[in-house]
Amino acid sequence: MSDASDGAKRTLLIVEDDAGLQRQLRWAYEGYEVVVAGDRASALDAVRASEPQVVTLDLGLPPDPDGASEGLRALSEILALKPDTKVIVASGNGAREAALTAIAGGAWDFYSKPIDIDALGLIVSRAFHVHALEAENRRLAARGGAAGLGGLITAAPEMLRVTRTIERVAPADVSVMLLGASGTGKELLARGLHDASPRRDQPFVAINCAAIPETLLESELFGHEKGAFTGAIKTTAGKIESAGGGTLFLDEIGDVPLALQVKLLRFLQERVIERLGGRRAIPVDVRIVCATHQDVDAMVADGRFREDLYYRLAEIVVRIPALAERSGDAALLARHFVQQHKKMLNPAVHGLSPDATAAIDAWSWPGNVRELENRVKRAVIMAEGKYVTAADLDLATSDDALPINLRAARERADRRAITRALAQADGNISGTARLLGISRPTLYDLLKSYDLHG
Repeated sequence: MSDASDGAKRTLLIVEDDAGLQRQLRWAYEGYEVVVAGDRASALDAVRASEPQVVTLDLGLPPDPDGASEGLRALSEILALKPDTKVIVASGNGAREAALTAIAGGAWDFYSKPIDIDALGLIVSRAFHVHALEAENRRLAARGGAAGLGGLITAAPEMLRVTRTIERVAPADVSVMLLGASGTGKELLARGLHDASPRRDQPFVAINCAAIPETLLESELFGHEKGAFTGAIKTTAGKIESAGGGTLFLDEIGDVPLALQVKLLRFLQERVIERLGGRRAIPVDVRIVCATHQDVDAMVADGRFREDLYYRLAEIVVRIPALAERSGDAALLARHFVQQHKKMLNPAVHGLSPDATAAIDAWSWPGNVRELENRVKRAVIMAEGKYVTAADLDLATSDDALPINLRAARERADRRAITRALAQADGNISGTARLLGISRPTLYDLLKSYDLHG
């Protein structure tokens, strides 16, 4: 009944006083680690010992097998012990009020007796899936984003190779050039390199060479003496001098004009600077890390970037993949950004809906991580429910993109409606069916048909 194991232990607690039904359910869920209890006390002991992610709970437990008082008490105590547990309650014929009371008391879903093993299997499978997603979100929130080198959030092999390279070169006092599109995290990696180097206790100074007018860039880098030019009312140290002993990060190095490239090359060769208007050579010990989104090889070939400067700066070259090339990272980062921004922007938001995750995975992200964070911030503000949807992200599929084939168009529309309803109902099957205006059996059929059960 369960889907393939993802490596984490998944424990299902079955609280049922009927021995025959216990055996049936244990057999049906052999893919999980199944623990069985026959009454409230043993159920609580099992929760303490096994910490199950999901519990199926018969409300009719002894000494009140024909009522729900003991089952409702068990529900309350299970959630008090382990609030993140997904408890699915069982109600007999005519016990709908008890099931609704249980939902109001924190139960995740309910099913009716006599048991339909397949239908219950879908509920259990989705409960494990939602529990795992919520646990991942909590881990990200607890880490506060400091997941790796420089606080980089990634699980993609393509990006992990980059971080391993930077960690290896960090102790060596060589110049490093980071090549990658805008928004891929070049400054984050440069800071991570500095933090992993012997210079970590010295300054890290960053300057964006593209953001400063050419007439001011030389003064920003090298500093100036008092009276060096109109408005120079005092002597000011430049960024190179300010980074002494530490690391200087030159972002968008490809935008440095040729005339200034000559002066920068002289500094790299001799490790001394002269401030504008000055005559004194000032020695500076600094490590250079630079970055650009431009094709530096083409710039060298065209004569727009000095070849000798390039080889001074590019002792080690690290190429950073675009977000679309980092498998799985877009959704991982989006969940992190939701947790990061919801506190200030919309505390009612819990996370991402299934259709939002699917849309994020399908998008090409031309603006990389910067575009992703901006979209998530806007979506958190715009979200009306507990979960950010694809529409909130402005990534919903347009009608023009729907397939012309009527059956395929209907399936796509069904999938979108079901995933949105599941998100709005917080994964609750009964609530989802009510939102869609269909019966639970019909919803189970659709979930099975479209493989949407988690």
